[in-house]
Amino acid sequence: MTDEGVVRIRALDFWRGPVEPEPLQGGITNRNYLVEDAGRKYVVRLGEDIPLHGVMRFNERAAGVAAHAAGVSPAIRHVAPGLMVIDHIAGRTFSSADVRAELPRVVALVKAAHQGVAKHLRGPGMAFWTFHILRDYAHTLREGGHRLAGDLPRLATVAELLEAAAGPVELVFAHNDLLPGNFIDDGSRLWLIDWDYAGFNTPLFDLGNLASNNEFGDVERDEMLALYFGRPPDDALRLRVQAMAVASLLREALWSMVSELHSTIDFDYQAYTAENLARFERALTQFEEMSR
Repeated sequence: MTDEGVVRIRALDFWRGPVEPEPLQGGITNRNYLVEDAGRKYVVRLGEDIPLHGVMRFNERAAGVAAHAAGVSPAIRHVAPGLMVIDHIAGRTFSSADVRAELPRVVALVKAAHQGVAKHLRGPGMAFWTFHILRDYAHTLREGGHRLAGDLPRLATVAELLEAAAGPVELVFAHNDLLPGNFIDDGSRLWLIDWDYAGFNTPLFDLGNLASNNEFGDVERDEMLALYFGRPPDDALRLRVQAMAVASLLREALWSMVSELHSTIDFDYQAYTAENLARFERALTQFEEMSR
């Protein structure tokens, strides 16, 4: 059976000649394909709005265009409903070890995004306030009778504690999904891709998310904060970032739990839920130790 995504991509009037899309692995929110046309390569992303997760494709497109204008992300060349054609970056997709090894370059890229993307953003600007997302996910899970719904009161209490610990925040236009695979090294520079969850947020969330997604220890966390803020971190800043790291892991776990109920993508969400809940508990223990 021919992949319907392949059929749709072949039919785009953007191409200069016949194309043969190749499915790419790894997407659990989108379907991605590599296409070569007239000697150039592109990534085609297929995905509809996912309101349950706050993924709105108009926002992803606007963020991607602004990120390219800011010099941190590849260009979007063509859009259609539920579809984007983006320049392919030939390079090495980072692992967690790469992020840690290249931390000065990674932090410089994240900071450049925070300082530059909002200057080029057009149209409505979405917010990504982690604690609203956690509350909304909890409502969805209760209404859906999720198998772990009994754990939600405790998790809600933890989320309130983390929100209080985060304290007053400044806003930047943040990426909000700093997985290692969203960094690509083309041999001369780094690129940041996949703006599905982009929105106005505290920079502390991206920093906590970067630390939690890439297995930072205390040394890497302090180096990250010193690079970003231009000064050695104090205990108060460490605690605020740890609160956001814990919130990031809780958000990822609840995202997976909601996906167990509603996603049609072939992916082992239950295993992903278990993995992220375990990481959340470890990070929460560290936060509690830092709070004493």
